[in-house]
Amino acid sequence: MEVDSLRREVTSLKADKANLQVKSKLFENFAAMAHSCCRLPSTAEWESLKKTLQDTLDFSIELTGADSGYLVLLDSNGVVSDSVQSPENSGRTRCCGLKDHPLEAGLAGWVRGHHQVGVIADTRDDERWTALPHQPQTVRSVLAIPILKCDELLGVLTLLHLQPNHFSPEAVDQMKATSDQIAMTLENARLYGQLNESYQSLDQSKQEIEAYSKALDEELEKGRQIQRDFLPQNIPQLPNWDISTYFAPAKQVSGDFYDVFSLPGDNLGVVIADVADKGVGSALYMALIRSLIRVFSGHISLHGFANFSINNGVSKSVAEQCATTDQLNALTAVKLTNDYIAHEHAKEGMFATLFFGVINPLNGIMAYINGGHEPLVISNSAGIKQNLEPTGPAVGMLVDMKFEIRQVQIDPGDILIGYTDGVIEALAPNGDFFTRQRLLSTIKQSASSASALVEGIKRKLLTHVHNAPPSDDITMLAIRRLS
Repeated sequence: MEVDSLRREVTSLKADKANLQVKSKLFENFAAMAHSCCRLPSTAEWESLKKTLQDTLDFSIELTGADSGYLVLLDSNGVVSDSVQSPENSGRTRCCGLKDHPLEAGLAGWVRGHHQVGVIADTRDDERWTALPHQPQTVRSVLAIPILKCDELLGVLTLLHLQPNHFSPEAVDQMKATSDQIAMTLENARLYGQLNESYQSLDQSKQEIEAYSKALDEELEKGRQIQRDFLPQNIPQLPNWDISTYFAPAKQVSGDFYDVFSLPGDNLGVVIADVADKGVGSALYMALIRSLIRVFSGHISLHGFANFSINNGVSKSVAEQCATTDQLNALTAVKLTNDYIAHEHAKEGMFATLFFGVINPLNGIMAYINGGHEPLVISNSAGIKQNLEPTGPAVGMLVDMKFEIRQVQIDPGDILIGYTDGVIEALAPNGDFFTRQRLLSTIKQSASSASALVEGIKRKLLTHVHNAPPSDDITMLAIRRLS
């Protein structure tokens, strides 16, 4: 009795050891599959994944004592996309024409239709069995396990044995656990594949965007150069007059501009303007307005326009009788430009603040129109002499707007300084504007020459914004009459 008890205990220990070995092999196999599913399925990685699946099939055959087996992978339509086979079955699934065809025949086809484990104890008594063509051995036992992920069939694992009644319930449970791991591996590989495709698509989109951005930058650079060409390349040099300018666009192209050009009667035209908004649209309007002002002010015959302008939108006060007809004629360009922009381009809603002055260099008399622009300043060694406030609305808003011509005397030693709102609205890191008060204070301190004044304002601006790039276009124009 004691010997029988001892034998039973030894048999139990052997069974426990065998069971432990089975669990250990299962764990090792699951770890290998987990490692595979954490790698992106490129071509090389997909081959690595197939090797893991092959190892899993070989392990399953060894664990269950099967004679052979195969594992087919299915796409979302149930069509065989790939397979791995044991050495005894190598190539037969492909040779039998299963690849790229729906899995319908045999026990594997039944499993596909029912999403259930299929066990055939004896193929002679089960109509679900269909032998593969050219199969040299007679199969009697079959176990087919669905590889499922959230009720989606990813494949079927089929194990074969030459003897009937081979696959036990324990073998079925072990293969269910294995199929769960295969399903997780395949699903993660598919998800990583989709993620990889997304990365590739994003990378391609990134490259396309970078190429487009580069092309756009090149076009904007061309636009910037063209716009700079619109600014006066050679400012007229007049005896006893000193002129200095500064132009700093916030973007590659700008809506700010200045202009200095000769006019009939030996007069000098000076313009500073700021088109609403920034960027390409405002830059196009800048070019249009600049061209219109030049054409209407003196590059075509304007005989008789002085009388027209006084009665049709441009008026002058009695105190301004010293301005010449040539000066008054030139200033009608503001009225004509306003009406053209407002009539032809009203739907764009673009307009510009604009100062246009016509200076007689011999006597220093300047007739001007300020169309909604920041007040220009005349200063001298004594301080601020005069502010040239707006004499009409911004240019291009409505047809038939009224613009008043005014006159000012620029004496020897006086400096006329014009600027756009990007100067007084320059932002410090704490959010403070530069303000007109700071500008006037700087003008009082830097009035020795036109260039000294512009440089002084630039230094103050850079200090105020801590050398940050401008948030708005900045333009300045300074004109000094020498003693």
